[in-house]
Amino acid sequence: MAVSFLRHEVSDLCLGKPALRSLSISATVADAVEALRTSEDNFISVWDCNHHSKSLAGDQCRCVGKVCMVDVICYLSKDENLSSPSAALKAPVSEILTKIPGTVMHVEPSCSLLQAIDLILQGNQNLVVPIQTRLSSTLRRKQFPKSTNQMATTTNHNGQEFCWLTQEDVIRFLLSSIGVFSPMPALSIDSLGIINTTDILAINYHSPASSAVQLITQSLEQQTSVAVVDSDDVLIGEISPFTLACCDESVAAAIATLSCGELMSYIDCGGPPEHLIKIVTERLKERKLKRALENYSSVINASANSVSSSSSSSSSDEESSVSSSSSKLRSAGRFSRSNSYSARMVRRSEAIVCHPKSSLVAVMIQAIAHRVNYVWVIEDDYSLVGVVTFTGMLEVFREHLETMI
Repeated sequence: MAVSFLRHEVSDLCLGKPALRSLSISATVADAVEALRTSEDNFISVWDCNHHSKSLAGDQCRCVGKVCMVDVICYLSKDENLSSPSAALKAPVSEILTKIPGTVMHVEPSCSLLQAIDLILQGNQNLVVPIQTRLSSTLRRKQFPKSTNQMATTTNHNGQEFCWLTQEDVIRFLLSSIGVFSPMPALSIDSLGIINTTDILAINYHSPASSAVQLITQSLEQQTSVAVVDSDDVLIGEISPFTLACCDESVAAAIATLSCGELMSYIDCGGPPEHLIKIVTERLKERKLKRALENYSSVINASANSVSSSSSSSSSDEESSVSSSSSKLRSAGRFSRSNSYSARMVRRSEAIVCHPKSSLVAVMIQAIAHRVNYVWVIEDDYSLVGVVTFTGMLEVFREHLETMI
């Protein structure tokens, strides 16, 4: 059984995965926002070519990165972009691409599982794999009938498309064959030494949310989260990129005006509370950020109207006030980035936690169930011990696989 497991290739993990949605590197930040609104994935791949071109060869087009709404939000929350959000949205999408090399990497379908794990442990977050598809262009159009952004398309090269593999995909695959690694999965995360107690991203509950922007960016790069703690280092909640990725660009104004504790409530899956929308509005006025206020009100109202329309509201009145917009968002029970939003996994700002004595397999299941790449580790008094990540898990699995060769 162990020998057959080692024969697996990345193509085995690609079965059933959808083709990537993509943007050209020549696209703007506004194009990225529109593509993310109409995508069922939180990330959009960015390529050094335009997939609308009909004269593409596979070697002429490479994935150079990925973007998500968190990149947009952190970018728009900068002071200079709050002053002129429309100009910021016209900037090239390269402005929000991570500057860390090796975020994505192309691999062949024949790449072994061991090689894939090694590449991920070297820092490659997404492995781009060519796949063959039988979907015709007509069927593909039917599959994405609501996508109107001409900059976003599928990665199609003469019938060949691409998907990508993530840490989560590999962990899921390992979990499906967990018996191969017995008894290791039953051991505690403490005994396995995979609790990271040093590189913890944390911020005080009362700190300005704007002071967390750099930490949010780091957490996105590290595929973790920002812990929100009190003065005694007790874990209260988190500001997670996985939650922010399900929001819209209006959160940039919230980050610029709210505290970390207030931001946690703002991005909760129930949608922004009415009183916090009013606070954001008033504070933007106090700072004389007229354009940011206009953009914020426009996005909030558009989101509320989208929710109202998708829920088949019978009301015909034009409601444009902050109060009525908030009521629509709250009654919908979620943000509404797009009509496809209901297909997303929307997370609360409540932190996902475990105990140092929790077993490895229990923590794996916990992380996968909540669609995160990490789980916070706390003591019985809720004091923060550290964090367990998919990277740490993959390291112990890789060590075990080495003994099977």
